[in-house]
Amino acid sequence: MKHALIKLDEIPQTGSIIVPLFGREVHVYRSEHGLKAAANVCPHFGGPLDCEGGKLICPWHRSEFDMTTGDRLTGPASKNARLMFLSTRVEDDTLYYVWGEQSQASFSSLPDFRTSAPLAWRTR
Repeated sequence: MKHALIKLDEIPQTGSIIVPLFGREVHVYRSEHGLKAAANVCPHFGGPLDCEGGKLICPWHRSEFDMTTGDRLTGPASKNARLMFLSTRVEDDTLYYVWGEQSQASFSSLPDFRTSAPLAWRTR
């Protein structure tokens, strides 16, 4: 199954754009490994994330995360904390969130989100 996130020409060349997804928010951006979609939630305490200087940073406690790998770089989030990436696929001129199938990208090093996902995604 799939759900349209954003048209490819709406994704900025640098930085990120926040798009809605089922009442939540997702950062969509370009990385050296293609397009990424990451939940707009800090794994430390559930705060929102800002895109600054090529990193996603929580304004609440200043935890910083690598936008390509999702790894925690600094801050009070646990050392093994990671961003939650969504599975995506490009069709025609649109980036889709997909579930129940493999993503176009391979994320073999992603954690098991059934046990490491934040308690709640940020909502507006």
